[in-house]
Amino acid sequence: MEEKQKVARPVDGIEGYGNDMVLFDNQPLDWVDRLYLLVTPQDQHKLQYWPQNPQSFRNVLHEYTARMEQLKEQLLKSIARSISLPEDCFLNQFGERSIMYARFNYYPPCSRPDQVLGLKPHADGSGITILLQDKQLQGLQVKKDDKWYQVPIMPQALLINLGDQLEIMSNGILKSPVHRALTSSERERFTLAMFCAPDPENEIGPVEELVDDKRPRLYKKIRNYPETYFHYYQQGKRPIDAVRV
Repeated sequence: MEEKQKVARPVDGIEGYGNDMVLFDNQPLDWVDRLYLLVTPQDQHKLQYWPQNPQSFRNVLHEYTARMEQLKEQLLKSIARSISLPEDCFLNQFGERSIMYARFNYYPPCSRPDQVLGLKPHADGSGITILLQDKQLQGLQVKKDDKWYQVPIMPQALLINLGDQLEIMSNGILKSPVHRALTSSERERFTLAMFCAPDPENEIGPVEELVDDKRPRLYKKIRNYPETYFHYYQQGKRPIDAVRV
C-alpha cells in the first residue's frame, strides 16, 4: 500500500493508481483498482505517477509501448484496406501526436460476484484497444444481440477491440462492441489495456469515401472525444450517441 500511495491518483486527475473518478451521485462503482498512465506522446509523461518499484517497470513499459505503437500502425492500415479504403486514412485522422494510455487493472476477489462487476458495461472511447488478458482467469464478456458471451483466454495473445472513434471514422461500418468485466469470488485477476486514440486536437469524423446517398453521414465531426466520453460513460450511457447526426 505504501508503494501504491506514492503514485496515487489525485482527486482532480485521471492518471495514477486507485479508482476511477466519481463524477455523479448515482455513478456505478467498479470492483477494480487501476494504474492509468499516458504513455505517448513522451513529452506529456507525468512521471510522478510512474512507479519506481520494481526498478524495471519504466523501461519495460517504454519497450512495450514502442511495440504497441508499431502494432497500432499495422492494424489501422490493415483495417482500412479490409473495407477498401486507402491504408493511411485512419492513421491520418490519428495524426502525428496520437495518444496512448496504459491501464493496468487489478480485480481483487469479491465475495458477491453476482452483485458486483469489475467494469460496468461500456464500449471503449479509443480508436482501438490492445488488451493483454489474465493468463488463467476469464472475466471479459462481450454483448451481442442482447446476450453476453464469454471471451476465451489465449495465454500471451493480444485481444484487439475497436473503440468508438473508429466507429465514427468508418461511419458506422466498424462497430465498437459493448463489453464488461466480471468478478471472481476465488482469486484475483490482472489485465493490461492499451488505449490508442487520435490526437485530441484533431478533428475526426466519417471518412468521405464512406458517405454517400445510400449511407448518409451518421456522426458529427468532433474534437477531444474523450471529454464527451467520460461524461456519459460514468452515467452508464453510450457516449457515441451524443455525436450521432
